[in-house]
Amino acid sequence: MEKWFVSMKKADFNGIADKYHISPILARLIRNRDMMEDGEIEFYLNGTIADLYDGMLMKDMDKAVEILAEKIRGGDAIRVIGDYDIDGVNATYVLQEGISRLGGVVDTDIPDRIRDGYGLNRMLIDRALEDGIDTIITCDNGIAASDEIAYGKQQGLTIIVTDHHEVPYLDAGGEKEYLLPPADAVVDPHRPDCEYPFKGLCGAAVAYKLVEALYEVMQKDVDDIDYLMENVAIATVGDVMDLQGENRIFVKQGLEMLKRTGNPGLKALIECTGVPVDRLSAYHIGFVLGPCINASGRLDTAKRALELLNASSRREAVMLAEDLKALNDSRKEMTEKGVEQAVDQIENTSLKEDKVLVVYLPECHESIAGIIAGRIKERYYRPTFVLTQGEEGVKGSGRSIESYNMFEEMCRCRALFTKFGGHKLAAGLSLEEDNVDRFRETINELAVLSEEDLLPKVSIDMQLPLAYVTESLVSELEILEPFGKGNTKPLFAEKNLKVLRPRIIGKNQNVLKFQVQDKRGNQMEAIYFGDAASCLEYIRQKEEMSFTFYPSVNEYMGKRTLQITVVNYQ
Repeated sequence: MEKWFVSMKKADFNGIADKYHISPILARLIRNRDMMEDGEIEFYLNGTIADLYDGMLMKDMDKAVEILAEKIRGGDAIRVIGDYDIDGVNATYVLQEGISRLGGVVDTDIPDRIRDGYGLNRMLIDRALEDGIDTIITCDNGIAASDEIAYGKQQGLTIIVTDHHEVPYLDAGGEKEYLLPPADAVVDPHRPDCEYPFKGLCGAAVAYKLVEALYEVMQKDVDDIDYLMENVAIATVGDVMDLQGENRIFVKQGLEMLKRTGNPGLKALIECTGVPVDRLSAYHIGFVLGPCINASGRLDTAKRALELLNASSRREAVMLAEDLKALNDSRKEMTEKGVEQAVDQIENTSLKEDKVLVVYLPECHESIAGIIAGRIKERYYRPTFVLTQGEEGVKGSGRSIESYNMFEEMCRCRALFTKFGGHKLAAGLSLEEDNVDRFRETINELAVLSEEDLLPKVSIDMQLPLAYVTESLVSELEILEPFGKGNTKPLFAEKNLKVLRPRIIGKNQNVLKFQVQDKRGNQMEAIYFGDAASCLEYIRQKEEMSFTFYPSVNEYMGKRTLQITVVNYQ
């Protein structure tokens, strides 16, 4: 069962429509995305690169840029230390490109997911010292590495932090005492004293802002590094940032650049994964290109993904792209196997009664625990932890549902963990094997989740009669793109629809094609992707159905047909 509800936000839709020359339907969709003020609507509909904020508004940006300009002019050795995910790899590339194009002596290092774990550690700092590095600049990490940075400073290093994660704090009697690392400059829009207007940037976007400011200070043409926006777009979508404000402009712009990218590595990856260049969208970054870049940090080393971005010849690029695709294919296989084992465990043990699922898969590769947890959470709509056997003790990842703040709940049983961190919807943890069962019992005892909390919620933009589904509406909806987290694809609904001529198609038998007909006799093609057999079974028992859907145009052999793509049914 699901709980459907329609967003009923009020506004003068006709007024908005007239003012911005859009349809009242589009005006309602924009209002549903929480835009009220004229300025916000204008920025949403017509924002361009020129509307992006000045990176110098970030706290410590001036310090960071001054230090780097001096180091570049002095020929000092600079090392960029990133992270092993898609955001970290692209942020590393952005800084390395920007600094080297300004004539800086720069190299990179990325921690190994399993050997080093996340972020800056002593080993990385010792390695930099051995290599005669003068300055370290972090990206997509560093804000929580106070001890490591203090150690590096004692050894005489200059350290600049660029990050986008929350600043760690101590709770001092209800007051938050923020713990900033003792670096020479700390650039992070989440600093409580940072007045930068948009807080939702990814690590690569913060890195891009720094490079931009550096170009201005060194009196070079900022337009020369515009092409790095494609990396910011890949990182923003891949790190699942909200596609709002500046992020939407970065992604919109970056996607256009990516379609005609000059980067041999990205070009090769787009080709070998079969992404249609002319229709390349945020979806392709999130579900095709992104997972290949992430796979190298999961199953091998993220340095392979960085090598792809740095590839100079087509031959090298094609070889690396095919490597990453193969890694991602094996990651997919491992994931499928892990999901099967998890479902088997839930269905055949008392886990099925738990409100919070804690699944222990000792053999599972620790880097895919989070992906499996996400899939199980979607299947059962319950907060889910997947634990695996790590090199030392048990490691795991959690994924949560809207009504359960995972990080806060974990804080209530923190004594069971050797290490943990995260936020409302996702978390990571380490614990002793002896504590696995206790963790499952405790986290369930603490959980106050009602039956209602455990019903998936479907948020519908508006009821839309079939007669309103036109080609011009479909093309007008493209104005709202790119779609993703924080700017979801509009979802419409209609009830009392008759289903005609349903049939299962597709080589995996997972597509249902049919016609829908409303009370007035309007008919339209419909298509449903998913468990087609269950859907067909359900349809056969009902006279009339309600569907949520989005409209689209199906092009086949030169013929264009309007259709609705069904998302939910009841």
